[in-house]
Amino acid sequence: MKAIGTDVQARRGGRTASKRMLRRRLRGCALATGLAALSSCAARPMDGESLGLYERASAVYAQGRFSEAAELAGTLGGFYPAQVLRGKALYFSGDAQGSEKALRRALRLRPSSAEAILYLARLLRESDRRDEARSLVDRLLADDPSDLRALRLGADLAMDGVRENSQGAALLDRAVEALLEGGLAFLDRARLRWISGDRPGALEDLKSARILFPLGSPVLKTIAGLEAAIGEETP
Repeated sequence: MKAIGTDVQARRGGRTASKRMLRRRLRGCALATGLAALSSCAARPMDGESLGLYERASAVYAQGRFSEAAELAGTLGGFYPAQVLRGKALYFSGDAQGSEKALRRALRLRPSSAEAILYLARLLRESDRRDEARSLVDRLLADDPSDLRALRLGADLAMDGVRENSQGAALLDRAVEALLEGGLAFLDRARLRWISGDRPGALEDLKSARILFPLGSPVLKTIAGLEAAIGEETP
């Protein structure tokens, strides 16, 4: 019996080791897939060191160290995400000329880059090249009519100091509609979190959803009913 027990333990240990190995392999595959996706954005294949440098530049950018982020991203010339990052970092650093150069380079590498188009449009608006900015906003909205940032920028460009402007108002109406869709997304996620047992997360999502809907909206009754149902449960 002791030998049998030892054999069972050995088999269990073997299965556990196999599971660990499988998890390691899956993590390795996921990492390789992510690196390959980033590398595919480059004009030439990227090595691990360059991808690591891009990740570092992104982290520095997220910390608000824009000049340092721009310098790091600038070393990755043929990598269009790095050029977008450099353009944004220089934009927030106040270097309009350098930002425009980087963003236009990014668009040469990837003409469909929505982020590069958006920041270039903002830059052009601030330098009073509003017609060029409008053209870029039109490109963004043609691809994604519910792009909140493009809708707001388009409304600003459409109004342009005019007191009554139907085009600007229409764009802002579309922006508000997109926000309401965001509110419904919060509501859907709240239901999912509640079902999954995440009561605090569900309540937080319902709070966020409530803020986005105007008084009198029937969705508020749905939110209140779900809040009451979650509150009745024993944690």
